[in-house]
Amino acid sequence: MHEGVQCVGEHETLRTASQMMSDLGVGALPICGEDDQLKGIITDRDIVVRCCAAGKDIDRTTAGELARGLVWVDADADLDEALFRMEKHHVKRLPVIEEHRLVGIISESDLAKELPDTKLAEFVHRVYALD
Repeated sequence: MHEGVQCVGEHETLRTASQMMSDLGVGALPICGEDDQLKGIITDRDIVVRCCAAGKDIDRTTAGELARGLVWVDADADLDEALFRMEKHHVKRLPVIEEHRLVGIISESDLAKELPDTKLAEFVHRVYALD
């Protein structure tokens, strides 16, 4: 898990989100509300496909407008639970929540470091498989 993760505010523009991604060297950011609660995740692909390619203005569209159904795991969950949620929902990044607050994100690169090759291959197959 990556700890100390930074959020983009739900009312921040996609330009701000993309600049944060560039500065942090990441391809996704959690979206947090004014209440400091997790609202979703936005990826660089979301910005390109759901904003730029759709003809929306990157300086007017907010991160919150692109937030989708949220999938997360409790900080006390084991690795199998995290893998199950990622596979079930076909997500490559999974926010980790403790006491209603975001404490980190589990990413594919985290899994690549921790899983045996056969289990990693199975995970990749399931996450990228089409429903």
